[in-house]
Amino acid sequence: MSLRYVLLGLLSDRPASGYDLVQRFKVSLATVWPATQSQIYTELTKLADAGSIAVSDEGPRGRKEYTITDVGLADLREWLTTTKPKRPARNEVLLRVFFLGVVPPAYARDYLSDIETASTKDLAELAALEASIDWDDDDLSVYGRIVMEWGKRFHVMKREWAEWALTQIPER
Repeated sequence: MSLRYVLLGLLSDRPASGYDLVQRFKVSLATVWPATQSQIYTELTKLADAGSIAVSDEGPRGRKEYTITDVGLADLREWLTTTKPKRPARNEVLLRVFFLGVVPPAYARDYLSDIETASTKDLAELAALEASIDWDDDDLSVYGRIVMEWGKRFHVMKREWAEWALTQIPER
């Protein structure tokens, strides 16, 4: 997936400046699709050059507010309806678990405990984020809550899996 579709999706909800988009990333998409400020601004320039977004307002200090164009909305809709998401092909966490037999069991336990701890922390961060959002019934809130629920369930599963995996390490 490309950052372009993330930005087009956010702009399909309402116009925003680059700064606004960076902030919206922090509270809505950072756990799903992280991006740096420089990546966002670079992609905004590309989208504007391609005619997918347009500057709808300019403010002090060069602040630009962007709006999605008909071209950009058509591109977003095509991506949503005609492309299939790519299945993540690599998982370094599980690759390492696969080979934990070559290290002492104490290290394997520490590694799995770290996964359990991180999952618990990630779950708490999602709960805090969820509580901080002023949810309403617009599309981004409705579908954002659906994504939030996936994240919560994922971290619960990962924590429970790590707890189980810890019981599977043989004493040697």
